[in-house]
Amino acid sequence: MRSFCLLLLTLLTCAPASAQNAVTQTAPARQDPALAKHVASEFLKEVTSSLPGEVRIQIADLDTRQNLAACDELRAFMPPGAKTIGKTNVGLRCSAPKNWQIYLGAQIQVFTEYLVAAHPLTAGQTVTLADISKVRGDISVLPSGYMLSEEQASGKTMGTSIQAGTPLRADQLRNAIVIQQGQAVRIQAGGNGFRITTDGQALNNAADGQTARAKLNNGQTVSGIARAGGIIEIAY
Repeated sequence: MRSFCLLLLTLLTCAPASAQNAVTQTAPARQDPALAKHVASEFLKEVTSSLPGEVRIQIADLDTRQNLAACDELRAFMPPGAKTIGKTNVGLRCSAPKNWQIYLGAQIQVFTEYLVAAHPLTAGQTVTLADISKVRGDISVLPSGYMLSEEQASGKTMGTSIQAGTPLRADQLRNAIVIQQGQAVRIQAGGNGFRITTDGQALNNAADGQTARAKLNNGQTVSGIARAGGIIEIAY
């Protein structure tokens, strides 16, 4: 009788552990968070490889509470509308053995030189190289339209006044006026196999590349593209 009780007690004690081990052995493998983060990181490195300067990428950890199945074919992607600089998201998609898709938060910083005003600049002022300085910083925190090279700003006109050290933006600058209203202009019209040159008078101010109107000597009004040197180009 004593032996029977000991055997029964042993079976009752071991049964839960055996059942637990069986469950553990048959439970499906879960996605490795470190591997998921690595795939996302390598993808973003490739996406940002053409950005100027030093790129730093931070990716949020995978939320293990999602309990995702281990993936044999894990691919990263950029969600529609996602940015490749600043605060953004990167997607991870699994197609085998189970389909699932998640998004991880990411921060992409880009450290490089950008243009700032060397001293206060006033509206209407033509920007020269002496008016420009370069500083190094994270351009991901700058407003859109930041400028990286002097050629983007030199020779253009300030559309607004800014303080020294303010980053220069494309929307603050205007192309220099190359045609003044009332000035004598040269109209150059051309097309397939012909070219005509005549004189006229400008009817509006225009920067290089903008539309300029002119009145010809015979009273006819024409429109074309303003160019430096008082030239209006008309293409047919």
